Parts: sequence; structure tokens; C-alpha cells
Amino acid sequence: TKLNKTQHSPLPLRCFWVPPALVSRRLSNGLLTTVFSGVMKLKRLHIRYYPPGIFLDYEKGGQLRTKSIDLLNLTPDTDVNELLSDIRAAEPLITSSCAEQVKALICKLQEKVSQKDDRKFYLFRALQAHILPLTNVAFNKSGSSFITGSYDRTCKIWDTASGEELHTLEGHRNVVYAIAFNNPYGDKVATGSFDKTCKLWSAETGKCFYTFRGHTAEIVCLAFNPQSTLVATGSMDTMAKLWDVESGKEVSTLAGHFAEIISLSFNTTGDRLVTGSFDHTAILWDVSTGRSVFHVLTGHRGEISCVQFNWDCSLIATASLDKTCKVWDADSGQCLATLLGHNDEVLDVCFNYTGQLIATASADGTSRVFSAETFQCLCQLEGHKGEISKVCFNPQGSRVLTASVDKTARVWCVNTGACLQALEGHSDEIFSCAFNYEGDTIITGSKDNTCRIWH
Repeated sequence: TKLNKTQHSPLPLRCFWVPPALVSRRLSNGLLTTVFSGVMKLKRLHIRYYPPGIFLDYEKGGQLRTKSIDLLNLTPDTDVNELLSDIRAAEPLITSSCAEQVKALICKLQEKVSQKDDRKFYLFRALQAHILPLTNVAFNKSGSSFITGSYDRTCKIWDTASGEELHTLEGHRNVVYAIAFNNPYGDKVATGSFDKTCKLWSAETGKCFYTFRGHTAEIVCLAFNPQSTLVATGSMDTMAKLWDVESGKEVSTLAGHFAEIISLSFNTTGDRLVTGSFDHTAILWDVSTGRSVFHVLTGHRGEISCVQFNWDCSLIATASLDKTCKVWDADSGQCLATLLGHNDEVLDVCFNYTGQLIATASADGTSRVFSAETFQCLCQLEGHKGEISKVCFNPQGSRVLTASVDKTARVWCVNTGACLQALEGHSDEIFSCAFNYEGDTIITGSKDNTCRIWH
């Protein structure tokens, strides 16, 4: 298959999400492949840069399907021939006739992984985005547009390249707090509000498709499933709810917490949802039934502030106001490690794209990077002069971005812990920050009512 320049872009991934009926098999070298039975015919190969992977379009029983090979452990030093041999042994669709093509794709991915990232970011545009402070910012998957939520009861959609406002999403009667694109598609936006409702919008026209009603308190977190068929909402009413994107109807209510739900996250395949609550616990839910998969994840001694899955769905990370982060086995619910070191509340946690690193953000003004394999602290990110409310990795996993009440965002080197750059200019606390998919653009959202685009 001839690869064009847009092949790495997430926009073509509409057909790539693997059906839930698949069975995954993990090999000792970190290769994850999906296994099917029956006669299959390979039709096309696709590449994905972040995290590194190859998608296989194939025909079975007259239907076109897709499976994935995730190369999460690919490095500049990986022996390509040995990896190709492992892939061929595990994946019957990769025959001798296409082996060289697969090898070329692996080399292309390896080249991307090997690229050095020494860019500096410069202010491109400061946008007087809202008349009241911003709550959150988020990119669509391609990075071509982004959204901002605000205390002014609106959400706005912006063109990243020009800084032009594309749409103002009006209709909520209170703070718009939680916002999300339905990535990887990017044609819909969900907004969750203190008015107890969630609204589903067209990202292309700004039209409101549905208003989801049913919560009895503020909605403070939400997410689309990867297939963009469901929206999950978490509320201060202790409940999470699942909503059907096509019909606008409630699918299920996830009841089990005894205090406010503050964070939630789908896994990559979309069959599990984890919720984190002020009741000090997290719960893993089966999306198809709306029931908890196993016992509640207990062990924290303070409110949960954030919950996240890693890419291959094997781990869950929870951040807590008890000054720790915990890592859990997503299959058994067992606590694998408690990440220590912060001396104040941990406010945010995230995995890098490959799921091999964990970053934490704390009210103590520091961030830390841990190995998701050994759970050892790899580096401490020190330099902010106030609490850090948000942390995220760039897609390459080489940089960490933090947002702080000290009015700055900072870019850090993952390997050394050195602060590479302070993004200055906001006149008040920065609540939210994000990298785009390529890692070459940053947006920051502040209490000063503005957002800034950095190239």
C-alpha cells in the first residue's frame, strides 16, 4: 500500500477500531496482535505513528474488517527482521507476499520513533476566548481545531491554524465544565455543565443534536467511547451515565459510588469504563451491561482526583488527594503499586501513548515521571511556584507539559527532568493545557479568560 503524507493523521482511523469480538494475545516482546479464526484475505495495510502500530484491513465472510498490531516497545534499536519474524509467527495474515511491505512500514515507524525533538514553542496567538474564566481545553485528533469551555456558560470551537472562532455553542444555563471531541472522528463535541445536563453538538455546524437530561447535580467529567457510539458522564450526584450518540437516549446508569464522581475514562477498546470518586474509590464497569466488573478499587485514603487507562488496557492509574497515585491491574483489580513522593495532593495523572510511563501533577508544585513497568520514579519536575493542576505527555513521549497556578505552563524533558521552557504570558492561573497529535502545537487555558496557541 502506498502511504501518503496524511496516513499518520488520525482522521483516516474511522474504519480502524477493532471489533469488540476480538481476542488479544500478548507476546513476550510487547507485540500485541488480534487473533481471529476462519478464512481471511488481507486487503490493505495502514500505519499509525502514536502509539506505533500497523492496521490490517482484511476480508472475512464477505465483510471488510480491521485488526491491529501494536508495536508499543518499538525503539531505534529494535531488530526489524526479528520483529517481522515475531509478527509473522503471530499473525497469519502476514505472509511472505507482504512481508517486505510490513518491514517497510516498521522501518517508517522506527524512523519516526528515532526523530529527535528539540523544538522550542513560541506564542502564535493569544485569544480573548471568553468573558469569564476557562475551565478546559481540548484538541480534535488531527489538531486542526480545538474547543474551550468556560464559566460564561458556553463552549467555543476554534481553528488552530488561524485562531479564528468557528462556532459558539450556546444553550447551557450554568458553567460548561467538561468538554470533549469524539476523537478520532472529530465531528462531534460533548459538553457537560453545572446545569446538570450534557449536550451533544455538531463540530461542523455548531448545531445541538441532543440534550442529555437525568443527572440531579453538576456534570464534571465526560468522555466518548473510542467508537463514538456512547458518551459517558460523571456527576456530583454520585452517578455515571451512558448515553447513545445516535438516538440521544440514556443507555444505563452506573450506580455504586457513595460520593461525587470526579473523573472517568474508557479503555482503548471501549468495553470498560473506570470512574473515580470522592468516596476514595474507583470502580471498573462493563460497558455492555452497566455493571461493575469486580470489587471496587479500594486503598486510597483520600478523594480520587483522576483515573486513566493505559493504551493496551492492562493498567489503571488513580490519583488521589491522599498524596499518592496507585496503579491497578485492570483484569484482576489488584493494586500493583503505590507511587509515593509527593507531599501534597496529587491532582492529575496520565500515561504516555505507549503506556510505559506515568506522569503525576501535585499541589506541592512538582510533577513526577514513573516507569509503568518498575513503578520507580524516573525524574522529578521541579520549577513551578504553585500547584500543578494538569499534566500530559507529547505523543512522542519525550516531553511533559504542565499547567500551574503560577500563571505558567512548562515543557520538561522526560529523560532528564530538566525544564526546557516556561510558557509565560497569562495573567492568571492556567487550568488546562494540551498537545496536538503531532506534538508541535500546544494550547493553554487560563483563569484570565484567554487561551493561547503555541507553535
